[in-house]
Amino acid sequence: MPSKITPWILAARPKTLGAAIAPVLVGSALGAKLGGEFCVWLMLATLGSCICLQIATNLFNDAVDGMKGSDTKERLGPTRITASGMMAPRTVLLVAAGVLVVATLLAVPLIIYRGWPIIAIGIPSLWFCYGYTGGPLPLAYRGLGELFVVLFFGLVAVTGSAYVQSGQWHVEALVAGLQVGMLSTVLIAINNFRDVDEDTKTGKRTLAVRFGKKFARWEIVALITGVLLVGMLWLFAIWPGGMRYPHACALPVLCIFLMQAIRKDIKAEPSEALNRTLAKAGALLVLFSILFSIGFSFGCPVSALRLAVP
Repeated sequence: MPSKITPWILAARPKTLGAAIAPVLVGSALGAKLGGEFCVWLMLATLGSCICLQIATNLFNDAVDGMKGSDTKERLGPTRITASGMMAPRTVLLVAAGVLVVATLLAVPLIIYRGWPIIAIGIPSLWFCYGYTGGPLPLAYRGLGELFVVLFFGLVAVTGSAYVQSGQWHVEALVAGLQVGMLSTVLIAINNFRDVDEDTKTGKRTLAVRFGKKFARWEIVALITGVLLVGMLWLFAIWPGGMRYPHACALPVLCIFLMQAIRKDIKAEPSEALNRTLAKAGALLVLFSILFSIGFSFGCPVSALRLAVP
Protein backbone atom coordinates (compact mmCIF):
# COMPACT_ATOMS: atom_id res chain seq x y z
CA MET A 1 0.00 0.00 0.00
CA PRO A 2 2.69 2.63 0.88
CA SER A 3 4.37 2.11 -2.50
CA LYS A 4 1.13 2.98 -4.29
CA ILE A 5 0.42 6.03 -2.14
CA THR A 6 3.92 7.55 -2.18
CA PRO A 7 3.84 8.88 -5.78
CA TRP A 8 0.59 10.73 -5.06
CA ILE A 9 2.06 12.27 -1.92
CA LEU A 10 4.98 13.47 -4.02
CA ALA A 11 2.63 14.89 -6.64
CA ALA A 12 0.47 16.65 -4.04
CA ARG A 13 3.62 18.52 -2.86
CA PRO A 14 2.83 18.77 0.88
CA LYS A 15 5.42 21.54 1.37
CA THR A 16 3.31 23.85 -0.82
CA LEU A 17 -0.01 23.28 0.94
CA GLY A 18 0.66 26.20 3.25
CA ALA A 19 -0.34 28.37 0.29
CA ALA A 20 -3.87 26.96 0.68
CA ILE A 21 -3.98 26.93 4.48
CA ALA A 22 -2.60 30.43 5.13
CA PRO A 23 -5.22 32.53 3.28
CA VAL A 24 -8.11 30.59 4.83
CA LEU A 25 -6.66 30.99 8.32
CA VAL A 26 -6.02 34.71 7.87
CA GLY A 27 -9.31 35.43 6.08
CA SER A 28 -11.38 33.45 8.58
CA ALA A 29 -9.75 35.19 11.54
CA LEU A 30 -10.27 38.59 9.96
CA GLY A 31 -13.89 37.90 8.97
CA ALA A 32 -14.74 36.49 12.40
CA LYS A 33 -13.19 39.48 14.19
CA LEU A 34 -14.93 42.08 12.04
CA GLY A 35 -18.19 40.16 11.70
CA GLY A 36 -18.44 39.23 15.36
CA GLU A 37 -19.03 35.49 14.85
CA PHE A 38 -16.91 32.47 13.99
CA CYS A 39 -18.31 29.37 12.29
CA VAL A 40 -15.99 26.35 12.48
CA TRP A 41 -17.75 24.24 9.87
CA LEU A 42 -17.68 27.08 7.33
CA MET A 43 -13.95 27.49 7.88
CA LEU A 44 -13.35 23.74 7.53
CA ALA A 45 -15.34 23.58 4.29
CA THR A 46 -13.39 26.56 2.94
CA LEU A 47 -10.10 25.03 4.03
CA GLY A 48 -10.89 21.64 2.52
CA SER A 49 -11.92 23.18 -0.79
CA CYS A 50 -8.81 25.38 -0.99
CA ILE A 51 -6.47 22.50 -0.16
CA CYS A 52 -8.08 20.44 -2.92
CA LEU A 53 -7.62 23.33 -5.37
CA GLN A 54 -3.93 23.51 -4.43
CA ILE A 55 -3.45 19.76 -4.83
CA ALA A 56 -5.27 19.79 -8.18
CA THR A 57 -3.04 22.64 -9.37
CA ASN A 58 0.04 20.65 -8.39
CA LEU A 59 -1.22 17.52 -10.15
CA PHE A 60 -2.07 19.38 -13.35
CA ASN A 61 1.35 21.03 -13.19
CA ASP A 62 3.04 17.65 -12.79
CA ALA A 63 1.19 16.14 -15.75
CA VAL A 64 1.41 19.10 -18.12
CA ASP A 65 5.09 19.83 -17.44
CA GLY A 66 5.82 16.15 -17.98
CA MET A 67 3.97 16.08 -21.29
CA LYS A 68 5.64 19.28 -22.49
CA GLY A 69 9.08 18.06 -21.50
CA SER A 70 9.65 20.93 -19.07
CA ASP A 71 10.71 18.52 -16.33
CA THR A 72 13.93 16.79 -17.35
CA LYS A 73 16.54 14.48 -15.82
CA GLU A 74 18.55 17.60 -14.92
CA ARG A 75 15.77 18.77 -12.62
CA LEU A 76 17.02 20.10 -9.26
CA GLY A 77 13.64 19.97 -7.56
CA PRO A 78 11.73 17.01 -6.09
CA THR A 79 10.80 14.08 -8.34
CA ARG A 80 7.79 14.56 -10.60
CA ILE A 81 5.70 11.42 -11.05
CA THR A 82 4.83 12.07 -14.71
CA ALA A 83 8.30 12.99 -15.95
CA SER A 84 9.87 10.13 -14.00
CA GLY A 85 7.48 7.61 -15.53
CA MET A 86 5.89 6.59 -12.21
CA MET A 87 2.45 7.55 -13.51
CA ALA A 88 0.98 8.04 -16.97
CA PRO A 89 -0.01 11.64 -17.83
CA ARG A 90 -3.63 10.62 -18.46
CA THR A 91 -3.86 9.05 -15.00
CA VAL A 92 -2.48 12.16 -13.29
CA LEU A 93 -4.86 14.41 -15.25
CA LEU A 94 -7.85 12.24 -14.31
CA VAL A 95 -6.92 12.27 -10.64
CA ALA A 96 -6.47 16.05 -10.78
CA ALA A 97 -9.95 16.40 -12.29
CA GLY A 98 -11.32 14.17 -9.52
CA VAL A 99 -9.74 16.38 -6.87
CA LEU A 100 -11.44 19.38 -8.49
CA VAL A 101 -14.77 17.58 -8.15
CA VAL A 102 -14.07 17.13 -4.43
CA ALA A 103 -13.18 20.82 -4.14
CA THR A 104 -16.51 21.70 -5.77
CA LEU A 105 -18.49 19.41 -3.47
CA LEU A 106 -16.84 20.94 -0.42
CA ALA A 107 -17.81 24.40 -1.71
CA VAL A 108 -21.51 23.51 -2.02
CA PRO A 109 -22.30 24.40 1.63
CA LEU A 110 -20.53 27.73 1.12
CA ILE A 111 -22.68 28.45 -1.94
CA ILE A 112 -25.86 27.53 -0.04
CA TYR A 113 -24.86 29.71 2.90
CA ARG A 114 -23.31 32.69 1.13
CA GLY A 115 -24.76 32.59 -2.38
CA TRP A 116 -23.55 33.57 -5.85
CA PRO A 117 -20.29 35.35 -4.83
CA ILE A 118 -18.83 31.93 -4.00
CA ILE A 119 -19.68 30.75 -7.53
CA ALA A 120 -18.10 33.89 -8.99
CA ILE A 121 -14.90 33.14 -7.06
CA GLY A 122 -15.01 29.40 -7.62
CA ILE A 123 -15.42 29.11 -11.40
CA PRO A 124 -12.23 31.00 -12.39
CA SER A 125 -10.37 29.30 -9.54
CA LEU A 126 -11.31 25.88 -10.93
CA TRP A 127 -10.19 26.85 -14.42
CA PHE A 128 -6.84 28.31 -13.40
CA CYS A 129 -5.92 25.15 -11.49
CA TYR A 130 -5.41 23.76 -14.98
CA GLY A 131 -4.72 27.03 -16.77
CA TYR A 132 -1.68 27.73 -14.59
CA THR A 133 0.36 25.39 -16.79
CA GLY A 134 -2.18 24.05 -19.32
CA GLY A 135 -4.68 25.35 -21.85
CA PRO A 136 -4.22 27.90 -24.62
CA LEU A 137 -2.59 30.51 -22.34
CA PRO A 138 -0.55 28.70 -19.65
CA LEU A 139 0.29 31.39 -17.13
CA ALA A 140 3.45 29.77 -15.78
CA TYR A 141 4.94 29.56 -19.28
CA ARG A 142 4.41 33.27 -19.91
CA GLY A 143 5.82 34.76 -16.74
CA LEU A 144 2.38 35.27 -15.21
CA GLY A 145 2.64 32.68 -12.45
CA GLU A 146 3.48 35.25 -9.78
CA LEU A 147 0.49 37.41 -10.71
CA PHE A 148 -1.79 34.36 -10.55
CA VAL A 149 -0.59 33.46 -7.05
CA VAL A 150 -0.96 36.99 -5.67
CA LEU A 151 -4.47 37.23 -7.04
CA PHE A 152 -5.90 33.79 -6.29
CA PHE A 153 -3.88 32.51 -3.34
CA GLY A 154 -3.74 35.97 -1.81
CA LEU A 155 -6.42 38.54 -2.56
CA VAL A 156 -9.22 36.22 -3.69
CA ALA A 157 -8.63 33.50 -1.09
CA VAL A 158 -8.33 35.87 1.88
CA THR A 159 -11.20 38.18 0.95
CA GLY A 160 -13.33 35.16 0.05
CA SER A 161 -12.59 33.41 3.35
CA ALA A 162 -13.43 36.60 5.26
CA TYR A 163 -16.69 36.91 3.31
CA VAL A 164 -17.62 33.31 4.14
CA GLN A 165 -17.31 34.08 7.85
CA SER A 166 -18.98 37.49 8.00
CA GLY A 167 -21.16 37.72 4.87
CA GLN A 168 -19.48 41.06 4.14
CA TRP A 169 -16.58 42.33 2.06
CA HIS A 170 -13.85 44.00 4.10
CA VAL A 171 -11.18 46.39 2.85
CA GLU A 172 -8.92 45.03 5.58
CA ALA A 173 -9.00 41.65 3.82
CA LEU A 174 -7.43 43.20 0.71
CA VAL A 175 -4.37 44.28 2.68
CA ALA A 176 -4.06 40.94 4.47
CA GLY A 177 -4.62 39.20 1.14
CA LEU A 178 -1.81 41.16 -0.47
CA GLN A 179 0.56 40.16 2.34
CA VAL A 180 -0.39 36.48 2.14
CA GLY A 181 -0.25 36.62 -1.66
CA MET A 182 3.27 38.03 -1.66
CA LEU A 183 4.51 35.36 0.74
CA SER A 184 2.84 32.65 -1.36
CA THR A 185 4.55 34.11 -4.41
CA VAL A 186 7.91 33.72 -2.67
CA LEU A 187 7.38 29.95 -3.06
CA ILE A 188 6.92 30.32 -6.83
CA ALA A 189 9.82 32.75 -7.14
CA ILE A 190 12.22 30.41 -5.32
CA ASN A 191 11.01 27.49 -7.42
CA ASN A 192 11.60 29.46 -10.63
CA PHE A 193 15.02 30.67 -9.45
CA ARG A 194 16.07 27.08 -8.69
CA ASP A 195 14.84 25.85 -12.10
CA VAL A 196 16.01 28.81 -14.18
CA ASP A 197 18.61 26.85 -16.18
CA GLU A 198 16.28 23.95 -16.94
CA ASP A 199 13.39 26.29 -17.81
CA THR A 200 15.64 28.24 -20.17
CA LYS A 201 16.47 25.07 -22.09
CA THR A 202 12.86 23.83 -22.26
CA GLY A 203 11.26 27.17 -23.20
CA LYS A 204 9.35 27.82 -20.00
CA ARG A 205 9.45 31.62 -19.95
CA THR A 206 9.18 32.40 -16.24
CA LEU A 207 10.19 35.82 -14.95
CA ALA A 208 13.50 34.30 -13.81
CA VAL A 209 14.14 33.12 -17.38
CA ARG A 210 13.04 36.40 -18.97
CA PHE A 211 15.05 38.72 -16.73
CA GLY A 212 17.79 36.56 -15.27
CA LYS A 213 19.06 35.33 -11.92
CA LYS A 214 19.82 38.78 -10.54
CA PHE A 215 16.21 39.80 -11.11
CA ALA A 216 14.99 36.54 -9.54
CA ARG A 217 16.95 37.27 -6.37
CA TRP A 218 15.68 40.84 -6.32
CA GLU A 219 12.12 39.65 -6.78
CA ILE A 220 12.30 37.33 -3.76
CA VAL A 221 13.79 40.05 -1.55
CA ALA A 222 11.23 42.60 -2.78
CA LEU A 223 8.33 40.26 -1.99
CA ILE A 224 9.57 39.56 1.53
CA THR A 225 10.33 43.22 2.23
CA GLY A 226 6.99 44.23 0.71
CA VAL A 227 5.13 42.12 3.25
CA LEU A 228 6.65 44.11 6.10
CA LEU A 229 6.09 47.46 4.39
CA VAL A 230 2.44 46.71 3.61
CA GLY A 231 2.07 45.52 7.20
CA MET A 232 2.81 49.05 8.41
CA LEU A 233 -0.70 49.95 7.23
CA TRP A 234 -2.09 48.08 10.24
CA LEU A 235 -0.24 50.50 12.45
CA PHE A 236 -0.72 53.80 10.64
CA ALA A 237 -3.78 53.56 8.36
CA ILE A 238 -7.20 54.47 9.73
CA TRP A 239 -9.66 51.65 9.00
CA PRO A 240 -13.49 51.70 8.96
CA GLY A 241 -14.74 52.69 12.38
CA GLY A 242 -11.63 54.81 12.96
CA MET A 243 -9.58 51.84 14.15
CA ARG A 244 -5.97 50.72 13.90
CA TYR A 245 -4.67 47.19 14.45
CA PRO A 246 -1.10 47.46 15.77
CA HIS A 247 -0.83 43.80 16.83
CA ALA A 248 -1.48 42.70 13.24
CA CYS A 249 1.71 44.57 12.38
CA ALA A 250 3.80 43.75 15.45
CA LEU A 251 3.45 39.97 15.85
CA PRO A 252 4.35 39.01 12.24
CA VAL A 253 7.68 40.82 12.69
CA LEU A 254 8.72 37.72 14.64
CA CYS A 255 9.04 36.03 11.23
CA ILE A 256 12.14 38.09 10.53
CA PHE A 257 14.56 35.23 11.29
CA LEU A 258 13.06 33.10 8.50
CA MET A 259 13.03 36.06 6.14
CA GLN A 260 16.72 36.65 6.78
CA ALA A 261 17.52 32.96 6.28
CA ILE A 262 15.83 32.99 2.87
CA ARG A 263 17.64 36.16 1.81
CA LYS A 264 20.95 34.55 2.77
CA ASP A 265 20.18 31.31 0.90
CA ILE A 266 19.40 32.94 -2.45
CA LYS A 267 22.80 34.62 -2.65
CA ALA A 268 24.20 31.29 -3.84
CA GLU A 269 23.79 29.86 -7.32
CA PRO A 270 20.69 27.73 -8.03
CA SER A 271 21.11 24.19 -6.69
CA GLU A 272 19.28 21.44 -4.84
CA ALA A 273 19.95 23.39 -1.65
CA LEU A 274 17.09 25.68 -2.66
CA ASN A 275 14.68 22.83 -1.90
CA ARG A 276 15.44 23.52 1.76
CA THR A 277 14.92 27.22 1.12
CA LEU A 278 11.54 26.39 -0.38
CA ALA A 279 10.65 24.55 2.84
CA LYS A 280 11.68 27.64 4.81
CA ALA A 281 9.42 29.80 2.63
CA GLY A 282 6.52 27.43 3.31
CA ALA A 283 7.22 27.64 7.05
CA LEU A 284 7.42 31.43 6.79
CA LEU A 285 4.00 31.58 5.13
CA VAL A 286 2.36 29.40 7.78
CA LEU A 287 4.08 31.15 10.69
CA PHE A 288 3.11 34.57 9.34
CA SER A 289 -0.53 33.51 8.96
CA ILE A 290 -0.64 32.18 12.53
CA LEU A 291 0.99 35.26 14.04
CA PHE A 292 -1.17 37.62 11.99
CA SER A 293 -4.36 35.76 12.92
CA ILE A 294 -3.47 35.84 16.63
CA GLY A 295 -2.52 39.52 16.48
CA PHE A 296 -5.64 40.56 14.60
CA SER A 297 -8.04 38.34 16.56
CA PHE A 298 -6.84 38.86 20.10
CA GLY A 299 -4.95 42.13 19.94
CA CYS A 300 -6.94 45.16 21.04
CA PRO A 301 -7.75 47.49 18.12
CA VAL A 302 -6.78 51.06 18.90
CA SER A 303 -9.03 54.00 18.18
CA ALA A 304 -7.31 56.48 15.88
CA LEU A 305 -9.13 59.26 17.72
CA ARG A 306 -7.71 58.07 21.04
CA LEU A 307 -4.21 58.01 19.55
CA ALA A 308 -4.61 61.60 18.42
CA VAL A 309 -5.47 62.84 21.91
CA PRO A 310 -2.34 63.91 23.83
